[in-house]
Amino acid sequence: MADKNTSTFKKLTIASFIMMSSVFASRFLGLGREMALAYAGGAGGSVDAYQISFIIPEILNHIVASGFLSVTFIPIFSHWLSKGKEDEGWKIFSIIFNSFSIILVIFIIFSMIFAPNLVKILAPGLHDPILFSKAVRMTRIIIPAQFFFFSGGLFMAVQFAKEKFLIPAMAPLLYNLFTIILGLALNSFLGIEGFAWGVLTGAFIGNFLLQYFGAKKTGLKIYPIINIRHPDFTKYIILTLPLMAGLTMVFSTELLLKYFGSFLPKGSIASMNYGLRIMYILVGLFGQAVGMASYPFMSRLAAENKMDHLNRILNKTLKFLLLVIPVSVLLMVLRQEIVLILFKRGKFDLQATKITAEVLPFILAGTFAYAAQTLVVRAYYSIQNTWLPTVFSTIVVLISLPVFYILMKFMGIKGIALALSITATTQVSCLFKFWNMKTNNTGGNSVYKFFMKIAAIALGIGAILWKTEAILKTLINTSLPWGALQVCILTGIIFLFLLIGAGFIFHIEEISFMIQKITKKTAKYEM
Repeated sequence: MADKNTSTFKKLTIASFIMMSSVFASRFLGLGREMALAYAGGAGGSVDAYQISFIIPEILNHIVASGFLSVTFIPIFSHWLSKGKEDEGWKIFSIIFNSFSIILVIFIIFSMIFAPNLVKILAPGLHDPILFSKAVRMTRIIIPAQFFFFSGGLFMAVQFAKEKFLIPAMAPLLYNLFTIILGLALNSFLGIEGFAWGVLTGAFIGNFLLQYFGAKKTGLKIYPIINIRHPDFTKYIILTLPLMAGLTMVFSTELLLKYFGSFLPKGSIASMNYGLRIMYILVGLFGQAVGMASYPFMSRLAAENKMDHLNRILNKTLKFLLLVIPVSVLLMVLRQEIVLILFKRGKFDLQATKITAEVLPFILAGTFAYAAQTLVVRAYYSIQNTWLPTVFSTIVVLISLPVFYILMKFMGIKGIALALSITATTQVSCLFKFWNMKTNNTGGNSVYKFFMKIAAIALGIGAILWKTEAILKTLINTSLPWGALQVCILTGIIFLFLLIGAGFIFHIEEISFMIQKITKKTAKYEM
């Protein structure tokens, strides 16, 4: 038994390492994609049109829950594998694949035909006829990619169930690479539309073609059957329906940003999107990777009905995730330098740098919420409850719509960014509160106390860094990337000393533990 547990843990460790490496690499490549987009289009109307062209495809992707196949399909497929009835597993795979493929193809054809009408509804503030035409054309280019995402999602899910992780980990990397390469290569001929063709190509090669061959290697079988009365198909629908119909945090963020952003001056959607991608780097490092790695542990504990142990893991991990707050404050202070280093080249001029830097702090204010929700939501999924998190998230989004409108009227682009952060914070706070009530998680109060403590420390550190950055700017020319980088490095060093000092002074064991781990690894490397 010990050998079996050791073997399982070893596999889990390897799988976690592969997927975390993929998350990190794809986040940075995603940032590289935005840098290429900024170079080619700046923060102009064409980039707004490009971002708007994703609204309908994202809705289609959400309808078939492509991003949740690992959560909903794997348990069903794994059930048959564990019983030694793999062929039954391929039959339910075929039923789901065939049924949803037909539905998706119908939606794709409908969306491509009525794309102009749908763009008018979903981006009602886009009145420029040239930009509207570009948005419709790029929408039609990107829409078919959703079939590749859905199919590839199922192909990846069966590979995960067969404990094969390397090929699925390559999907987001190839997607981003082809988007960057074709976007830049075709820019001189097609403008920003080249990036739309890159999206379609990357989805086909990385998410569909490669994953098909990966699934084939695991024994993929696709039967020409449709049976909507199959009990496993019904189970899949019950698990997935709330994810299809509900407004999850990431989906609602993309939708609301573009809907309300369409009413603002040209370049507003582009600037908010650039800021959002910077924030998502932190979410990937602090939230998504941790959530993916911890989900198997939480699922096992939930299956064994060890809820106290699960809650201890959840509370402890959330405290580590909240360390993203002081890091977010660091990026708020260095907002001008970071945007300049990342994006100021090509068509991304000083005005675009200024607008993006101004909106960035309001987006970063919600970083901890986006990071925490990746873990809190998975806690619900571990007990096979997909309804409650989706229902509450949807209710919060609907209630927040007046907040978006009011803040947009009074604060413009900053108001929309602030409303996104407020909505995300409210969503994750409600979900965690109801989780604590549902599972009797008495340790949840310690997470709230830790949040207050780390937020207060972050504000103190931020005040010091704000003065430090102001002084450094009088000594170093930050209008050039090298000068901005020097300010970032020096401010970052001071930040590390302040954070470590705060950890020791206020006895924050999460910071001390992190430093001890880094110190041990460094000492081991030197030996």
